[in-house]
Amino acid sequence: MSRHSRGFTIVEMLVVIAIIALLVGVLMPAISNARNQAKIAVSESNLRQLGIAHNNYASEWNDRQFTLTRDDIASFGLLDNCTPGAVGSVQCLHDSMIDQGFEMGLAWPPPVILGWSGDPEYPVSRELQALVIRPDGDFKRNYSMLEPIAFSGAWGSSEFDKPRFGYFRLPNAQQFTRYLTSRFYDPVFYAPKDRMVTDMLRDTEDMPDEFTRLDVMQENYGWVNTDFCYSSYSLSPAALFSPDVMRHRDDDDPASNGWVSPWSLPAGFRAPSMSQARYANLKTHMLEHHWLQNDRAACNPAVTEARELPYKGCQPYFFNQSESSSPVTLFYDGHVNLVGVNDAQQADGRMQAQTGSGDWGLWSRNTPFGTDGYFIGRSYDNVNSSFHVLTTDGILGRDVIAASN
Repeated sequence: MSRHSRGFTIVEMLVVIAIIALLVGVLMPAISNARNQAKIAVSESNLRQLGIAHNNYASEWNDRQFTLTRDDIASFGLLDNCTPGAVGSVQCLHDSMIDQGFEMGLAWPPPVILGWSGDPEYPVSRELQALVIRPDGDFKRNYSMLEPIAFSGAWGSSEFDKPRFGYFRLPNAQQFTRYLTSRFYDPVFYAPKDRMVTDMLRDTEDMPDEFTRLDVMQENYGWVNTDFCYSSYSLSPAALFSPDVMRHRDDDDPASNGWVSPWSLPAGFRAPSMSQARYANLKTHMLEHHWLQNDRAACNPAVTEARELPYKGCQPYFFNQSESSSPVTLFYDGHVNLVGVNDAQQADGRMQAQTGSGDWGLWSRNTPFGTDGYFIGRSYDNVNSSFHVLTTDGILGRDVIAASN
């Protein structure tokens, strides 16, 4: 008696394929969520390491915070035709210092060093020149790095690059990286979900130098409108000024008149000590600067000028430009957590209701940025928050109401 082998029928094959498709449909979201959580965990670990480095910096510098400017820079004075806080005040300071005969290396603020480079095509950039501030007129576009954040114009005519840049975007300068690995492009400074940035830095880990100019790598990555990539994490600039700069305005106290230009205060640029954080578990210290969590768009279409598009023709949305954003955040007490921008916005509204003032809540509306704050006008949705960047009362203030740890 012969036996005939029987194969699968079409119906059976379709049933098997349907089951596999169902399993894939069930497992893919779980796998995607696991990958997302893994990337968040890496970002949380990065910020914890940076928090330790900040503590080590403070231990060596008598509890002071990391800073890239002189405490007494405001005392150099401005030219007679310049007004503190007005557009061009940094240029006025520059001209004033030259008129007084100051030379590089004497009274001029120390350069911002990104790291040593061994590239033979840049023999003079062993001390990197990309962000060295020079009194001979070169690199004027970098004057804003004299300040935690520039409240006045320092670059050009574009709305985007006039104010709002400063060393709060540059925690990976050599003055701080020496408390880690001394490498500008150390992975600890970059969030794995910050794709626009990390895509440009794929090979930097294999390079022996502390720093490598991105324009050297243009042939590998295409056109790049920048010499370097900022860190994924930004400091709180409000907390790096004297608390008198970001103070709130109290209608019952005539002497409390709100924001004061740091150029008009002798110690306006003196970075407060770490221990001055009055609400250490409520004051943000560092966070993811781009919109990385719950993001719905990679590039901000409202940014169109070429000089504003540093990442291959793209400017990612900032962390505060969507209500659904939840940046991974380091607080002054050292704990790390996600902070929902919508939650911060609601907390700010409650503070305004309690104070009965529309001028200030948890972030200040009476700085030169006004109610637009930190690029709120270019937001993805109807978000209205500049927490972390414009914290009322600076390091003495708070960015959230309830502890998040």
